[in-house]
Amino acid sequence: MFDYLIVGAGFAGSVLAERLAAGSNRKVLLCDKRPHIGGNAYDHYDEHGILVHKYGPHIFHTNSQEVFEYLSRFTKWRPYEHRVCASVDGMHLPIPINLDTINRLYGLNLTSFEVDRFFASVAEPRAAIVNSEDVVVNRVGRELYEKFFRNYTRKQWGLDPSELDASVIARVPVRTNRDDRYFGDVYQAMPLHGFTRMFENMLDHSNIKVLLNADYREIQDDIPYREMIYTGPVDEFFDYRFGKLPYRSLEFRHETKEMEVYQDAPVVNYPNTHAYTRVTEFKYLTGQVHPKTSIVFETPRAEGDPYYPVPRPQNAALYAQYKQLADVTPGVHFVGRLATYKYYNMDQITAQALSTYAKISGNKHRAESTVRIARPQLSPEPAYTATTLSTS
Repeated sequence: MFDYLIVGAGFAGSVLAERLAAGSNRKVLLCDKRPHIGGNAYDHYDEHGILVHKYGPHIFHTNSQEVFEYLSRFTKWRPYEHRVCASVDGMHLPIPINLDTINRLYGLNLTSFEVDRFFASVAEPRAAIVNSEDVVVNRVGRELYEKFFRNYTRKQWGLDPSELDASVIARVPVRTNRDDRYFGDVYQAMPLHGFTRMFENMLDHSNIKVLLNADYREIQDDIPYREMIYTGPVDEFFDYRFGKLPYRSLEFRHETKEMEVYQDAPVVNYPNTHAYTRVTEFKYLTGQVHPKTSIVFETPRAEGDPYYPVPRPQNAALYAQYKQLADVTPGVHFVGRLATYKYYNMDQITAQALSTYAKISGNKHRAESTVRIARPQLSPEPAYTATTLSTS
């Protein structure tokens, strides 16, 4: 008899498996339809020996000391500050837009004070910020919106920014200094030996059994358990009773290049003419030294594995119907991006999982984002000897 059947071996499922097993001495069966643990954060060495992220780049960053310290139990870290360029007008320019972006794009030599006045001069103030177009045009005007944001958003979401919730683009800052980091979080680092190794260490407990290549619906009647933690699509769990929740998917095209470095930034966005949205070069992320390099092209798709919940009012209303069902479904806890139909970063999923564990275990403590000015620290890394069950 298992105490918990956990559906999905990504961040939400793996963190809860570890906490229930190690923190509460519960017996856990963790299952996943895919042939590997780690969910979308899964990484592996390709045929050339280069560490790649199978499902596109995953960059860890957080302001939560608790989340960072928790994950540090299972990995050492490589300090890493992510940088992105956008291919605009034949140049690779820093994104988020900053002082250097404007000076290089227009051939200017503005200071931080002057670029703020520049933004004010080109902005088109909106009385109300209703959608993603409003966010950008209100801050930096129509031309920069067209060059950097509109077509990228159309490709990514299959919708014009005017059709998307303001939250989609509001998370992308505009800077008046030369800070070219994509994120501003206190803790920015990559697992030293990759995400998969971190998950292996996390699941290294005698109370955890892992079942891969397994659809929970095919085993739930045959394997006894007391409660379920579900991290998959909430509409699928309820057999699409109210209709299918919209998601955007991605197609990944991995290539190996016979050169040490392919591009001048870890990620280059292509907001305009190309079908794909961005190209990632993994050696920037991992710090690996190798005579060849591996890249991945990302092209958004309407169909395929669900990656991004589409933030529109009508979709939120549809999810609310499913949430009502989820809230009254006994013995099932719904956790994670797909189960709660909301885009979360990895640290946010970890915090949500820790909070869910606290609730399940009766501990009132909740994982919170506690900002401390500190550099990522190295922590001892445990060996992995977990028992893994696999079916084909």
